Amino acid sequence: MESLAFGRQLPHIVAPPPGPASMKLAAELAEYESPNVTYLSSDFPVFWEEAAGANVRDVDGNIYVDLTAAFAVAGAGHAHPRIVAAVQAQAARLLHGMGDVHPPAVKVEILRALAEIAPGDLKRSVLANSGAEAVEVALKTAVLATGKPRVLAFHGGYHGLTFGALSVSSREDFSSPFRSQLAVNAVFADYPDPYRSQSGSEAGAGRALEQVEVLLDAPGSAGTIGAILVEPVQGRGGDVVPPDDFLPGLRRICDERGLLLVLDEIYTGFGRTGRWFACEHWDVVPDLMVVGKALTGGLPFAACIGTDAVMNSWPRSTGEAIHTSTFLGHPLGCAAALASIAVLRDERLVERSAEMGGWLLQRLSTALRSHPNVGDVRGLGMMVGIELVRDTESRQPAPELVGRVVVEALRKGVLILGGGIHGNVISLSPPFTTTEEQLALATNVIVATIEAF
Repeated sequence: MESLAFGRQLPHIVAPPPGPASMKLAAELAEYESPNVTYLSSDFPVFWEEAAGANVRDVDGNIYVDLTAAFAVAGAGHAHPRIVAAVQAQAARLLHGMGDVHPPAVKVEILRALAEIAPGDLKRSVLANSGAEAVEVALKTAVLATGKPRVLAFHGGYHGLTFGALSVSSREDFSSPFRSQLAVNAVFADYPDPYRSQSGSEAGAGRALEQVEVLLDAPGSAGTIGAILVEPVQGRGGDVVPPDDFLPGLRRICDERGLLLVLDEIYTGFGRTGRWFACEHWDVVPDLMVVGKALTGGLPFAACIGTDAVMNSWPRSTGEAIHTSTFLGHPLGCAAALASIAVLRDERLVERSAEMGGWLLQRLSTALRSHPNVGDVRGLGMMVGIELVRDTESRQPAPELVGRVVVEALRKGVLILGGGIHGNVISLSPPFTTTEEQLALATNVIVATIEAF
């Protein structure tokens, strides 16, 4: 039988991970990199050498099935040939341009493509080099459009680690060392978590929306908040899917009060939840939307997209743009994004995300629903979370169990991540091209590891 191409293979471990080559690189990394960046231990990490489709090969020759898509970036699969070819062709023609002075021609193409694919009347974009930078653009745009300095964001939300993005993320573990330098420009409301709610899903949404209105009217906040910033599905916060009434309720509040609704679709956009954008599940159109990750499938590139009315609050450039960067509209990022959008459309990968994600959620729910340490299995499309607890009665988070599953899965050739505000969620975001065989084997590994507790 002809062997499967790299990208469609099942795990193959030749050196128990992390192997000697990975361990040697880890020792060298520890010597040269700031100690906070990469987590190093005796059983973590492995160093990647090559990736394609849903496969990763490390420096020791081990082949893994990747259920992370490298932080949900490789939606079209690692190193999709059409994306690689587009980047190579663009690099041969023009490696770097002058984004806000003499722009590369391909910049106009991606701006047009984003306007065509974005929901509703979102039309104008500011391009960025990362999701966090796109969030910075959204925060600046909100101030210009509303004249109000503050935003309402949500507990459990994650929007990046630059100063502006960090100030609207509610993660104390990230922000506390820099609290003295962070602007106090955010008010935080509870994000409705159906599993953690004591009053049912829709009741939880109603309570969350009531709290939003109370916070908007609170002394010190009234009249100072111009926008609501929210993830349609919380990503790093634990793959939390809100009740169906929640996002439409935020849209209503914004319309009634003249606020901007800003959606962070960096994680959820471009097919991750089985729709092009997660907001489409609830027929909600924002005023501003930030996107990144799977937009290119692997290059640092992002965008903030808004309506004409909102984006035209930026003054016309007189030769000095008040928000730009050296690599704005980088030609390689533009080319990769155009190719990624074409691949997602032509190969119907958004539809595949919905189909395979539904299978994944059902398989895990059925296998784990009665396990005493599994509190919840949830998700949309190829964005699935398994919340582990000490017991289902107390629902006390069990992050140590997630760590055990991540390491054991790695040993068996499956790449997964931990997440959630308590670190107790197994977060799965496979490439949309993952084969049925790869997904079945990987889920069997996860289920068997959890059942072995």
